[in-house]
Amino acid sequence: MIYSRSGARVSPDPRIGGRGDTAPPSEDHEPAGSTEKVTPLVGEVLRVGKQTVETGRIRVSVTTDTAEEVVRQTLRSRRAEVERITFGHEIREVPQNREEDGVLVIPVVEEVLVIEKRLVLKEEIRLRFVDSEETVEQAVERRVQHATVERMPPQESGEPAPGAVERTGNNEENTQ
Repeated sequence: MIYSRSGARVSPDPRIGGRGDTAPPSEDHEPAGSTEKVTPLVGEVLRVGKQTVETGRIRVSVTTDTAEEVVRQTLRSRRAEVERITFGHEIREVPQNREEDGVLVIPVVEEVLVIEKRLVLKEEIRLRFVDSEETVEQAVERRVQHATVERMPPQESGEPAPGAVERTGNNEENTQ
């Protein structure tokens, strides 16, 4: 407990003794013939709060359309032309694959049983690679999306909507 100069009890907590009011002076603490006046102490309590306020709504709609476009692309391809040339030569060893004037030559050999074994070049396979280019146009469909944004007034119910703005302030009912 705290006492003022006049001897009156003063509570520092507004919950004890009633909002900081002074208690009546006690007779045993008051000096005789005192002319001092007792001034009650008053304090204000401020409460700050917040509430959710809907300021408006937005509706977003997405639609998907198809649009036909002509696409142009150059396509490259490679094909092999096969030419077989027949031989009947005897050879001593298997020839290696080789390239002659842009043509890949692949020898094909066969063992022929005679009294002695000999290698005979049976044929050669010649692969000529022909490159070509072709420009192709083709109509294709593709999907396109469009978004529409629409502003709407706030909802009238007391429950806040998703995405509502929350304001903090010091309005009259929060300062009692």
